[in-house]
Amino acid sequence: MGKKLTNKVAVVDGGSAGIGLGAAKRIVAEGAQEFVTGRRQSRMDKTAAEIRSNVTAVRAGTSDPAKVLVTGASGLLGVAAIEKFLSAGWDVVGVSRRKPELPSGREIEFLSVDLRDNEAARAAFKPLTDITHIAYTALHEEPHLVAGWSSKEHVDTNYAMLRNVVEPIVHSASNFQHISILQGTKIYGVHLHPIPIPARERDARKDHVNFFFDHQDYVGKMGARHGFNYTALRPQIVTGPTPGALNVLPAIGVYAAIRREKGEPFSFPGGPPFVWEAADAGLVADVMVWAAQSPQAANEAFNITNGDVFEWRNVWPALAETLGVELGQDMPTSVATYLKENADVWDQIVAKYDLRSRNLRRLVGQGDQHADFAFAYGAPEGPRAFVSTIKLRQAGFTRTIDTEDSFHNAMQSLIDRKLLPPAAKKSNTVGA
Repeated sequence: MGKKLTNKVAVVDGGSAGIGLGAAKRIVAEGAQEFVTGRRQSRMDKTAAEIRSNVTAVRAGTSDPAKVLVTGASGLLGVAAIEKFLSAGWDVVGVSRRKPELPSGREIEFLSVDLRDNEAARAAFKPLTDITHIAYTALHEEPHLVAGWSSKEHVDTNYAMLRNVVEPIVHSASNFQHISILQGTKIYGVHLHPIPIPARERDARKDHVNFFFDHQDYVGKMGARHGFNYTALRPQIVTGPTPGALNVLPAIGVYAAIRREKGEPFSFPGGPPFVWEAADAGLVADVMVWAAQSPQAANEAFNITNGDVFEWRNVWPALAETLGVELGQDMPTSVATYLKENADVWDQIVAKYDLRSRNLRRLVGQGDQHADFAFAYGAPEGPRAFVSTIKLRQAGFTRTIDTEDSFHNAMQSLIDRKLLPPAAKKSNTVGA
């Protein structure tokens, strides 16, 4: 007996689940060539694989506006992500405890939420039915920064924060498609032991405690269950023009300003020389925008660097030029301790130049502790941390930035916004 729909073409809209999926299977069974449409490509692909023959999956509804939820919105990468998504034409909702101050001065929809509070997060995110993407940049750090990276509380808190965002969104937002999560070279254990040179994405080993593993496992499982993709981004040390968090540049700027005010030279405070890589916050944000739209980024991890290497002592003169300070001989010093012991000098600098950064801790965050680690202060050697970015280039993202330019641009932005004092004017006097 012949099939009723042989040589017929059928289109089943919403054929990835429920009644639509049942109808799609029945129509193919009756011999039709079928096109199944829906909003989530991953679900469409799963449907096609399930039906197997005579079916083509087509994503529909692509004209719907893309709307991204940026968590950690007031932080270094959160601010950068908001700026880049806005510039790319996206609707943006920012989430953090404090409202972000955007260098561009643009406004966004903002929610003040402590992501550690499950009930508050659920109540805040339940109404967000039109979110299509998440750029997850939120981060909890322990008071003792480096030691905290291996603590159970650090892992548990960061894991809970991610769940408190994703779970209400996937149940409320019918067209949710993609999340970017942030990792780093700690996934390779750079803070604990030597890592492969260069470290490739496949070299991540679960031989140490780190919430990066929990995050990636979680979004992978949730994505498979709810039909969205993820991208895990692994930048080297991230720098940029936003105060606080782990950004070392505001700490360097404050250190330089205090030494100038005290009549001390801008001495490099770190330990043994070593070569490293950095990642500009704006560049990482560019990768987020690209990953949100690129099929090549779906369910993949990517290392990110500026594209060059640097050595702290070699960029120190350029930093001195931007900050308007005089260089001096190396003087191993804990930046965290130096800033704490000279907090009163910073208060004098704030008053002298009428700076906006009256709260030293909010300006520096834990960047002073991070600087001690990044400079290898008190260590027998610096970290050996080179990563390969070949995978990212081959996937289609090829932008780069000179690290020295990145540092200069960020420092100048902090000066222009009156968060750091202006560079001292050079004398034009010429001796007779």
